[in-house]
Amino acid sequence: MKSILIYPLLLFSALQASAQAKREVFFADVTVYVEGGKYYLTGSKSGNDGPQGFAFLESKDLKTWTLPAKSKDSLGMVLTKGDHTFGTKGFWAPQLFKDKGTYYMTYTADEQTVLAESKSLLGPYRQKEVGPIDGTEKNIDSYIFKDSDGKYYLYCVRFDRGNYLYAAEFDLKTRKIKPETLKRCFDQTESWEATPNFKSGPIMEGPTVIKLKNKYYLFYSANHFQNIDYAIGYAVADSPYGPWVKYKNNPIIHRSIVGENGSGHGDLFEGLDKQLYYVYHIHNSLEKVGPRRTRIVPVVKQWDEKANVYTFSVKGKEVIVPVIIPTKRVRN
Repeated sequence: MKSILIYPLLLFSALQASAQAKREVFFADVTVYVEGGKYYLTGSKSGNDGPQGFAFLESKDLKTWTLPAKSKDSLGMVLTKGDHTFGTKGFWAPQLFKDKGTYYMTYTADEQTVLAESKSLLGPYRQKEVGPIDGTEKNIDSYIFKDSDGKYYLYCVRFDRGNYLYAAEFDLKTRKIKPETLKRCFDQTESWEATPNFKSGPIMEGPTVIKLKNKYYLFYSANHFQNIDYAIGYAVADSPYGPWVKYKNNPIIHRSIVGENGSGHGDLFEGLDKQLYYVYHIHNSLEKVGPRRTRIVPVVKQWDEKANVYTFSVKGKEVIVPVIIPTKRVRN
């Protein structure tokens, strides 16, 4: 038997070359799924090398990551272009959820939102009928939210003279939205959502939705991702469709808070320690945007008695820099 070292995901530049054994994780549009005492990280891969699709990394502490121990693929791939999946390019922004023993991954490809499924968290994720969720308009950055009454809602970005967030009721059986329920969430109204450092049309993207005490909280990113002021805020509503009230102290994640440019587009999750975290990406450096680096920051949730809502902020001085370590595998 021969022992070899494999750097998972090296082929497609999810990791930056380094003289050290530990290397930073280079995923953008990131999400973390928690199950069985472990964290699973995935996102848009940086660069154009290797198979298109999505791969997983695994961790027990959010700091050090490896190829999943039970991975069915040598590169940790869980969804691959052409393997009963829609899309030829632009595989972005995966999100995961579980329903009745089935795992679902919603993602973007060819500027369309897609839903694939698997009986295993580690995939492979495939479609029974290959195609997008809603091909009536270009739409990206899908997030599927299950309400307490069992109804599902799809939140995504639609190209409508800008990139705007929309919500619609979603039928998990048909894998389609109910078109008559489609509604824009809100317009670009705040100065932080459109700073002059990078000119672009209106952009609000990367939604995450949670429900607490009968209030809905929609976390989103604003500005173009190439803007150094790419940042994250949130809005609150009494229904999944709004009307949404934006938090007065937005943004809650911004370069002025976490200390790195282009901090945006990620996901909120509860850690094994019951602490809330937000995973996101940042620019590669002061000089260039990509490949984008992955970051995780603790989130502070506080109850506002006067407003009767929770408020959210982050511990900007406690940002976690995820690193990947070599995985020792045995080959006969």
